[in-house]
Amino acid sequence: MNETSPRDRYVEDPRRRKLMDAALTVFTRFGFRKASMDEVARAAGISRQGLYLHFATKEDLFRASVEYLLVTALAGSTAVLANAEMPLEKRLLAAFDVWVGRFVGALGPDATDLAAAAKELVGPMVGEHEEQFVEAVAKALRAAGLLAVYKPAGITGPKLAETLYATARGLKHGSATREAFIESMDIAVRVMCMPLLEAGKKTRAIRPRKPRGKTR
Repeated sequence: MNETSPRDRYVEDPRRRKLMDAALTVFTRFGFRKASMDEVARAAGISRQGLYLHFATKEDLFRASVEYLLVTALAGSTAVLANAEMPLEKRLLAAFDVWVGRFVGALGPDATDLAAAAKELVGPMVGEHEEQFVEAVAKALRAAGLLAVYKPAGITGPKLAETLYATARGLKHGSATREAFIESMDIAVRVMCMPLLEAGKKTRAIRPRKPRGKTR
């Protein structure tokens, strides 16, 4: 019998999604230490006792919230990256917005302890999902033909993907708003994809023209 994946659990249970969304809102506003189960229950529209039926401790709720965040963000970003009907630049920008950009400006002043709480309570889960995201970005770069352009320089797909991710993380901390992050990330994506666009222009330029039909 196949086990239900974390993503399927959230898809199949809208009440759990609502609870996770409420918990994330509270944690990002107050941080782990100052967030309370009472506040999460109010945000989710359930009783305190009802919340404790799902999660015995705040630590359990935090772990589940982080898993929900990672699972849904990875699913959303990889779905965008796999959409070959979109230009590569737009796919990359949308994926990094889902994975990174939506958190810009979302943290409250008391939420500075979230990274430490995640490191202590969640373990390798964050790193594992980050690796999967980088792999998905590298796969999209490879499928679009961008790696062939950078191959003479000895630059691999994972290195390109890691460079974009490092850029996104830096812009996350340096941008005041999500809009500012998107604007700066758009420049980074366009610069990386420029060789592919130039190669496409050259290919179109040397493409032989079809002979015109003879006129009578």
